[in-house]
Order: sequence, then structure tokens, then C-alpha cells
Amino acid sequence: MTDDQFQQEDAWDEELLPPYLRPAENTAQPMGTLSYNRRSKCWVVKGDPAVTEMCKRLFPGSAGAKRGEARFTAHRRIIGDLCWLMMRFPLEVKLKDLPLWDQAVSEARQYAIRQARAAQMPARTTPPEGSFHGELMDFQQEGLSFLLQHDRCLLADEMGLGKTVQALACIASERALPVLIIPPAHLTRNWQEETARFLRVEGRVPSIHVIRGLKPYDLPEADVYIMHYLLLRGWKQVLKDFPVRAVIFDEIQELRHTGTEKYSAASLLSEECSRVIGLSGTPIYNKGGEIWNVINILDFHFLGDWESFSREWCYGYGSAVVIKPDVLGAYLKREGLMLRRTKQEVLKELPPKRRLVQELDWNDKLYAQMMAPVLPMLKKWKQDGEMTPSQRAILEESISQQARQATGIAKAPYVCQFVRMLLDGGEKVLLFAHHHAVMDVYRQELKSFSPGFITGRETSADKTKAVERFMSGHTDVLCISLRAASGLNLQRATCVVFGELDWSPAVHAQAEDRAHRIGQEDSLLCYYLVSPQGSDAEMQEALGLKVSQFVGLMGDQPVTQQEAAEAANVARTHVEKLVRRLADAADQ
Repeated sequence: MTDDQFQQEDAWDEELLPPYLRPAENTAQPMGTLSYNRRSKCWVVKGDPAVTEMCKRLFPGSAGAKRGEARFTAHRRIIGDLCWLMMRFPLEVKLKDLPLWDQAVSEARQYAIRQARAAQMPARTTPPEGSFHGELMDFQQEGLSFLLQHDRCLLADEMGLGKTVQALACIASERALPVLIIPPAHLTRNWQEETARFLRVEGRVPSIHVIRGLKPYDLPEADVYIMHYLLLRGWKQVLKDFPVRAVIFDEIQELRHTGTEKYSAASLLSEECSRVIGLSGTPIYNKGGEIWNVINILDFHFLGDWESFSREWCYGYGSAVVIKPDVLGAYLKREGLMLRRTKQEVLKELPPKRRLVQELDWNDKLYAQMMAPVLPMLKKWKQDGEMTPSQRAILEESISQQARQATGIAKAPYVCQFVRMLLDGGEKVLLFAHHHAVMDVYRQELKSFSPGFITGRETSADKTKAVERFMSGHTDVLCISLRAASGLNLQRATCVVFGELDWSPAVHAQAEDRAHRIGQEDSLLCYYLVSPQGSDAEMQEALGLKVSQFVGLMGDQPVTQQEAAEAANVARTHVEKLVRRLADAADQ
């Protein structure tokens, strides 16, 4: 955009620009040259020693390897610094780089205007009618307003505050489609479900394509593309041509290490998108190198080059430890790059207990392998007409139990990935399951967290020790059998996770209440982790857990004998449905 175009389109906004970014004609004799280094992505000042020495004195990060030269990262904020410098030391832009300079100055002006407008925007915003299906809490409306104000930013709310829904509300409000969503592998399915639930395109559910495999292929037209981090390296060479306007990096701390093909691919993708949103409940403050890497994905060199960052924010000499994390956090917030709210800050808006159903991926091959011995039983159930009702019920119960165990084991590694994410975010987790074989997978997958176990296989002394270890902070994860939770007082927990389901709502309510007791001053978050196939579909239906939502899905009142009997009948009905579906699938 030329100065004339800028004045025509945004003349009324010129007063929002700082003086050094306003269009001006400089007729003074140039004191040096300005050119663009495409390999290093920086602007290079060359001139008299007086000019380059002043550059390096005012901007230590501009020190280049050569005498008589200063380098400035091509960041829209730093372009403003260069413009300010050129008011005192006029520079002649190399003719071949003039179009790039005009574009850089235009982007710097737009950035400055956007920052000025941000202060004038309403504190809370709701998506346009018809583009979003759902309601935002007040603090989520504030989060949406923040995302709309800043085109490259990090939403770092604590776990359970709805970062997903706020990001989707932003995409809906901006109509920033197509959008590419990059989640961890175990959250791919959840993003697919949440996007279909909340986002609307001209009143319809958006078209969604989940990218599979490391080998690129011709993508179908879609409103939303979803690709997990592990696939980025395979698609690296074609990411620049991806047909998307925006990208959402969920759990962006996955990109905290440079030097990988995954990181390089994410950087290329971010560079090509006009809107980049990072989501993470675990922003990294104490490891400077990691937060610098993450911020570089969102906004390249927002924190300067690594040498400058480590010298000024850390202990220097390549140190990765930030000296004052709180000061760095305050700076990122002040500059509009990060927004973070904790549960304690918004506790008044949250119900005492929240339940969230989340779909996970699972291992299809492992499930099929474990269900192979069940196939003769299904054939017998379908063909044997001489069984008595009681014999048939016993067979159905046996099939159901094996299907439940196969389901639990097939999704167990993904459950553990989810729990690790919670633990990395500082949560204290109660993890519930039903089968010993599933618990054995948890024991192996979570061993680095030294989990405690109460599964019915431990002695009374072992059970007491497990509780003490959790309550005293020697471990932050306690794995408990769904049917062994009675009598426990575990109010230190901040999250309850159900890796397996039970047919009875009362069993789940009792498990939740192990944490939601007198002394619990937090808003307890209860995750129901479900698989797309296996036994979970019928069990979700029996429990009333068909959609993901922050509401109480089951009554929290004590269950009467009559209600327990009714629940048993409901379970019986769903067991029959489960067996019938498995039998039909076996015939195909």
C-alpha cells in the first residue's frame, strides 16, 4: 500500500498513528542506505560509522557481524523503530527493496492503528448472530474481544475456562475461513466435534476435513481443516500454499523446541496466515528459551532475536532462564500478545461443579484384536434361539464387559496423554476407571508422575498411603476404581477424569464427590473422556452425556432405591442395544 492509498483509506485514522509513522517527505541528504536481507529476514543499515554506531547504541540488538552495518529484524514494531531513526538519520532505500519497504511500513502503520483501536473497543463482545451456536460467559466475551483486537496472540487461560470456544467465537466473528486447526493428536476428534457444535457458516454446520497421513494430497474444499502436530513435518513443503486465512495452534507449548521439522513447518504456516491464535493453559515463564520459541511462532521476533532476548530478559550468554517471569508476563499482556485468566479470577462466574464430555481418538487395531474372542459369542447370541432369558442376559453381560474393557484399553494411551496435559498445567487429578487391565496401562503410561492407586487390589495400608501421598502433595494424580471411591475425602483435587464409564449415574456422582467436598474452594472440573466407537456410545446415552457442555448432566441428589432400580433397567436396555450393534457390525 502506497502513502497515497494509506491516506485515502485511513486518513481519518492518521491521528491514531505516532508521529514517526505518519506519511512525510524527507528531502535531507541520505546518510546511509537501507536494504533487505532475504535470508536473515532483516533490514540492513549501511552508512558512516556515526550512523551505524548510533544504531547499535540505541538498539543493541541491531549489532551485525560487520563494521559499518546494523541489522533490524523485519517485525512490524521494529519497522516503527527504523522509521523513528530515519527522522534523525535519513536513509536511502535500495530501489529493488522499495516495494518491500512500502509494504513493511504499511503493515507497521496498520499494526499501530490496531493497537490504538484496541483501547477503544468494548471490553466484551459477542459473535454476530447466525455465525456461532452457543452462549459465552462474561469472561469469555472479554476473551473474544481480546482475540478480535489482536491478530497474532496467545490465549493462556487455565484449563477448563473454554479456550476452544473463545477461539471458535473469534473465527466466527471474523469469518476467518477457511481455518486450519492444529491440535495434539489425542484432541483431533474433540476439535472436530466442538467445531461442528459451535461454528456456523451461513446458518449451516461448517464443512470439516480432517487431514490424514504424512503424504500430501489434494485437499477437498472445506471451511475447517484439522491436522495434528505429528503430521506437520510431512506437509511442510506445501504449507505455504494452504488455502487457509487463519490458524489455531492448540496446546501451542508443543512447539516450545526449535530445530525440528514440526517447528519449521509451523513457522512457515504462521508466516502465511493473517490471523494466528495460540492456545495454552500452561504458558512457560521460567524457561526463557521455550517461551521465546512459542512467541516466535505467533509473531516472529516479537521478543527480538535470541541473543538480545537472552541478554536482556535472561542471565545472558545463551541462558534460557528468565530473571523476572512476572515482568515478562506483564509485558506480553501489555503489548496485547497474551491474555491469561485463572479459575480463581473468574470463580464467581463458574458453577461449583462443571462436567465436560470430551471425545478422544483411540487405537482401532487394538480394539479389533481384543474383540476377536467376542465374535463367537456374538454369533451364538444372534443365532441361538433356545437360550432362556436368563442365559441370554448372562451372555449379553459377558459381551458387554469384554466390549467395555476393549474400549477402555483402546483409548487408555490417549486418556493418559490428556491427563499428562492436565498435570503439566498444575492440576491435581483423580483418574477413575473400571478394569484392572486399564489401570495397568495407566500405571505404565503415567509412571513418571508416580501415581497412587486405589483399585481394590491394594491392602488397607496401601490404600491409606495412596491417599496420604495425594493429599500431602507427593503425587498429583490418584487412580481410583469407579466402584472403590466410597468414603474417600480428596478435596485437594482440582480435576476429576473418567477414563472409563459406568452404567450408573450415581457411581459417577459419588466419584465426583470425592473431590467436591467441604474444604473444596475451587470450581471442580469433571472430564468424561469418551471414544467414538466401542461401548461408550451406549453408556453416554444411558448417562445423558451425548454432547459436550459445561452443565450439570446428572442429578447431584442422593439416589433412592427406586431410582437405582430404574437406572439398572435403563442399563439393561442399553446393554441389549450395545450387543445388537456389535453383532450387526460383526456381520459386515
